[in-house]
Amino acid sequence: MNNQRTTRFRAFAILTLLLLNSPFAKGQEAFEGTPRWWKGNLHTHSLWSDGNDFPEMIAAWYFEHGYNFLALSDHNILSAGQKWMAIEDVERRGGGGVVERYRRKFGLAWLEQRESEGENGEKKSEIRLKPLDEFRALVEKAGSFIMIQGEEISDKAEGKPIHMNATNVAKALKPVGGASVEETIRNNLRMVLEHELEEGRQVLPHLNHPNFGYAVTAEDLARVIEERFFEVFNGHPGVNQLGDESHLAIEPMWDVINAIRLFALEAEPIYGIATDDSHEYHGRPGSQPGRAWVMVRAAYLTPEHLIRAMKAGEFYASSGVTLNSITFDESDKTLRLDIEPVKSAEYSTDFIVLPAPADTAKVDVSSLPQARVAASVAGLSPTYQLKAGEAYVRAIVRSSLAHPNPSLDQQVQQAWVQPYGWRKPGASSPQMPSLVK
Repeated sequence: MNNQRTTRFRAFAILTLLLLNSPFAKGQEAFEGTPRWWKGNLHTHSLWSDGNDFPEMIAAWYFEHGYNFLALSDHNILSAGQKWMAIEDVERRGGGGVVERYRRKFGLAWLEQRESEGENGEKKSEIRLKPLDEFRALVEKAGSFIMIQGEEISDKAEGKPIHMNATNVAKALKPVGGASVEETIRNNLRMVLEHELEEGRQVLPHLNHPNFGYAVTAEDLARVIEERFFEVFNGHPGVNQLGDESHLAIEPMWDVINAIRLFALEAEPIYGIATDDSHEYHGRPGSQPGRAWVMVRAAYLTPEHLIRAMKAGEFYASSGVTLNSITFDESDKTLRLDIEPVKSAEYSTDFIVLPAPADTAKVDVSSLPQARVAASVAGLSPTYQLKAGEAYVRAIVRSSLAHPNPSLDQQVQQAWVQPYGWRKPGASSPQMPSLVK
């Protein structure tokens, strides 16, 4: 009997030690369901399409640089199934040394190579690209970093590129086209939303880089009222972020879209996302990682909770500025920000308001009110109180520190805060939440 008791006690002691040292015990704080900020990038390319590194190498870079989630979004393909690529092509695309860096990171046993025969009978060495389901276990960490499967649905209309990201898809979605830019956006968006419904999963669609090829105008995007997200900043240096003499820059385009939606179409405004659109991972000029991201406030680090939070507007976009909290007080209609200080940095916040038209019954696209900077406030705790006749306020926070890896001349670190104080047509109260640390 004593031996049995001793055996049971030892077994209980061993089980207790195992539980105390399990990943769940060590990381239990991450599973308590307390909302917090999560940092992530939703627009990333790898060797599966036109990026120049292996997806697990890319994932490791984002994990090591403090990100919490990363969506792979290759063009019209998922990182799924079997795909082999000539080593010669891998090296040429990455500038040399790509496979050796891959081997050093993940070990020789991880690499899969084979010899194949080309079209003209020549021998070539190939390397297998690992699908997400195969490598995610090596890079993910519960409560700290997750991978999300996405796709850049790359279409065209009227000779212009129309690209839309779909985050958390279950299968590759083939572009469906359309007779016009507006119709193409709507058709692809409808496909994504139907996929979301059919699969019973949360999927986030967003319109990419409107000024790439100057393909999408404010009017085009405004009329597709089902699209709730677009890239207010994209880190690719070739997407015409600042516009030109004939085309709006992306930031003022945001307010034009929302003016059309709120006053001419009686629809909800669009939210702004910032992304890397990364392709280049070996230090050469191009669209590199780490230039812009989203900060999402959610209780759990899962695709479903992140996407639900973004659909509720519980996020902001950033290229370097961190916010501890964003609050909008409905009683006094005041937007308050709390900026996380960085040594030697100074901060200035532009509060941008969209005036409401005097007579909404007579509004058309040609007579819409124009957004303006209503106040510029220095310091770590800027506030702005909406006044009568102002439909919403959003904010751009600028640091005095230069961006460490800029895609634009004289670029500084920024944060883009979503529009607050707007009212859904027919509603009596503002629709945006308060995001508190």
